[in-house]
Amino acid sequence: MSTPLFESQLDSLPLVQRGKVRDIYAIDDEHLLIVATDRLSAFDVVLPTPIPDKGVILTTLSNFWFNFTRSLILNHLTNFSLAEILTHKEYQQVVGRAIIVKKRRPLPIEAIVRGYLVGSAWKDYQQTGRVCGITLPAGLQFAEQLPTPIYTPSTKAGLGQHDENIDFAKTGTLIGENLAQQVRDISLEIYVRTRDYAATCGIIIADTKFEFGLDAQQQLVLIDELLTPDSSRFWPVAQYQIGKNPPSFDKQWVRDYLESLNWNKKPPAPTLPTDIINQTVVKYREAQQLLVK
Repeated sequence: MSTPLFESQLDSLPLVQRGKVRDIYAIDDEHLLIVATDRLSAFDVVLPTPIPDKGVILTTLSNFWFNFTRSLILNHLTNFSLAEILTHKEYQQVVGRAIIVKKRRPLPIEAIVRGYLVGSAWKDYQQTGRVCGITLPAGLQFAEQLPTPIYTPSTKAGLGQHDENIDFAKTGTLIGENLAQQVRDISLEIYVRTRDYAATCGIIIADTKFEFGLDAQQQLVLIDELLTPDSSRFWPVAQYQIGKNPPSFDKQWVRDYLESLNWNKKPPAPTLPTDIINQTVVKYREAQQLLVK
């Protein structure tokens, strides 16, 4: 494993934002440089312990999926070279974990698609029989595949704040009904296409989150990250059983550990022990090896 990068330092470019995982720099009015660090967030709190190689794995997976879905929708990737933008020292710092993208106006929602009944969706279903306003059949079990995937958007919270699940009607008030329908339809199409591919690789995509922006012509563009262990719930096909929480390829190791502690899920977050770090690295890397052919 390489030395983890908790925070990038690119002095040749102005820093725009440090998010939970990504550092964003401005190149010009039309382009951004995005660095996927090894930071890890859980329960919307950035943990003090980085996960080695995580940013490289996230970048590799996202780039793979952006290319995989390019026939369905535009994305923010460019062909620009990092070496042409950065100094040699900066290039060495972020190679493999940085991309140059087209600057797009992000939509104020997160587009979540669920194919299985798990997480907050399971809690909502137990209480109401519905998920984000969508009525589901009675008698579904934990981790059961839904009859058809459902679109369950959320608000996009700032750093340290919590996203809020909303129904589809609310997205129409936020971004307009026509655009809301377009986001819903393409999100479901992307999920089905990528879910079917992942299944051939031995991975179930239980749910995932997409982010979109608009270009100057108001065309919808896929942005941010795509189908990574940070934005998705990946399960091994071979170990899937209805009613049980399968071992995951994502940061569930970390969530489960944090749930075992007496922590109020507010900053400062506890440090992670070495075994949890190592288990997380192994699962992230395994997901990349299975999916990227």
